[in-house]
Amino acid sequence: MTDPLLSELLDLALEAARRAGALLRDGRPDDLGVAATKSSPVDVVTEMDIGAEKLITGFLSDRRPADGFLGEEGASSEGSSGIRWVIDPLDGTVNYLYGLPTWAVSIAAERDGERVVGVVEAPMRRETFHAVLGGGARLNGEPLRCRPAAPLGQALVSTGFNYVTEVRTHQAAVAERLIPRLRDIRRGGSAAVDLCDVAAGRLDGYYERGLHPWDLAAGDLIAREAGALTGGRPGRRPDRELTVAATPGVFEPLQALLEDLGAWHD
Repeated sequence: MTDPLLSELLDLALEAARRAGALLRDGRPDDLGVAATKSSPVDVVTEMDIGAEKLITGFLSDRRPADGFLGEEGASSEGSSGIRWVIDPLDGTVNYLYGLPTWAVSIAAERDGERVVGVVEAPMRRETFHAVLGGGARLNGEPLRCRPAAPLGQALVSTGFNYVTEVRTHQAAVAERLIPRLRDIRRGGSAAVDLCDVAAGRLDGYYERGLHPWDLAAGDLIAREAGALTGGRPGRRPDRELTVAATPGVFEPLQALLEDLGAWHD
């Protein structure tokens, strides 16, 4: 890597994610409970989400005090350096609460509004994904490429469901109409992991409505650097209305089908 700033940001993101992942893996209490709820009574926050975000922001602030933050559990500051960290300290909280292994720490760095570094640490899978803008994506140090192009009818696609009842009821109706046109649909429970699984060739595509910047910041960069295409509704970047990531052969037909099915609205 020729840009020393990006090298520094990557090293810091890797170490912060490693430390947070170790805290979450090794520090999970047997009687872990819900500390708060967000959009609905089933959209939960645990004490471990909060603790992991404090660890990450503290670690990064000590080393780069002028940087800004945007975190799922409340970290928010503008900073003055042009660098902003976008953090999901525990993506897949419900999986974590139930002892399921599909959860991750997601950390991205933006420079002047552009994502330049992304790290997703999945401790229970012993996997660390990372990418640097223009530098490719890696899993545990090895280069990543998404799957070769497949027809939409042979595509394995993952999705997620919102925690607001009315929204996820609509999402289920969209999935019902979509599934006959695909190989199958999966629901893993972590947007960051799903995006990385597209990058790793384990999925042909992924889509979801209702994601926040911290849900997708690192995973979107990793998927793109592995050769996948990402976007939102046609002509738009991924956003809360719709996020789509897929191999080049699947992306456009999947995006068009989701638009036809109204995947982005109630």
